[in-house]
Amino acid sequence: MSTVAAFSDADHRYMARALQLARQGLYTTDPNPRVGCVIVQQPPGQPGHIVGEGFHVRAGEPHAEVHALNAAGDKAKGATAYVTLEPCFHTGRTGPCALALKNAQVARVVVAMVDSNPQVSGQGIELLKAAGIDVQIGLLEQDARALNPGFIARMQRKRPFVRLKMAMSLDGRTAMGSGESQWITGPEARSHVQRLRARSSAILSGVDSIIMDDSRLTLRADQLQVENADIVALRQPLRVIVDTRLRLPLAAACLREPGRTLIMTTPAHSPEKRAKLTAAGAEVHVFEAGSDGRLPLGELLGWLAENEQVNELLVETGATLAGALLDARLVDELQLFVAPTLLGGEAKPLFALPGLSQMADQRRLSIHDIRAIGRDWRIIASPEPD
Repeated sequence: MSTVAAFSDADHRYMARALQLARQGLYTTDPNPRVGCVIVQQPPGQPGHIVGEGFHVRAGEPHAEVHALNAAGDKAKGATAYVTLEPCFHTGRTGPCALALKNAQVARVVVAMVDSNPQVSGQGIELLKAAGIDVQIGLLEQDARALNPGFIARMQRKRPFVRLKMAMSLDGRTAMGSGESQWITGPEARSHVQRLRARSSAILSGVDSIIMDDSRLTLRADQLQVENADIVALRQPLRVIVDTRLRLPLAAACLREPGRTLIMTTPAHSPEKRAKLTAAGAEVHVFEAGSDGRLPLGELLGWLAENEQVNELLVETGATLAGALLDARLVDELQLFVAPTLLGGEAKPLFALPGLSQMADQRRLSIHDIRAIGRDWRIIASPEPD
């Protein structure tokens, strides 16, 4: 694999542009990865110049390389292609991009990262090398990986990337003792959460949270504050509700919203209620309960990855389910929104974490970013390994 030192300043500049293009698909490519491509001609002794570029917009449509090659036309011959993800090798709903680059007779391909998909991994690169194309790998790899944490998790760990979003007061409370919680944070933070929803394949919540707030768990174009918000909001993420006793009201707002609502439950429920929920528009899925009587969360995540191609899972829930996910070591990232307010000792806590009785039991976090979001603060952290 090539090292960063082997790449020129121009290589870095063009790959940075490819990554910029890939980010334009942040809200639309699901369940496919976000990918950008830049094609550059550099005649001997002359500065290079971009002759084609593109990004993957949505599943079923042309990939980034195809858009870039179409833009470049005959100028792709002898050029260098910068791609943020290994060109695909297999034929799905679109043709293999590695073959398209070969047929266009590019001279060199610079790849940020090898594809995590076992159907592809390394094969696209080998096809290009076999055609006599110079292939270099690893330029700005960490930036490319950061664009697709869910796709990588689904391919490598067979489960989604789990992002836990919580809003709390300065004294670490999420709701009043009555359960009232709207709104702790300001409009800027709520808009940011809408963008987290937009990039996610699915939103996971517990039934208690849904009952308390009658949550819709939807994208709302008027709050997204992104370009083409109306188009972005057309793809509603899956709504996934953990409800072991099927307590979701038939009149719940989430059942009347566009998109799909999945209810994950255990066999200990009324078949009649299941039929009524199905008639109301829900999709009910039954999992065998664990020894504690609860739904097996690890199995649930694997099911979502395999059956629904869920890449990024956004968790918006209360203390019990949030604590259970943390306790099971299933959370990859926490986004905590801290409001400059105090709710008092009777208010509900952020997490219900069992088994923490002494300082040695504490769960430490690595903080990656802290910044102001309107009048609130956002902390991005991840659990430290045991």
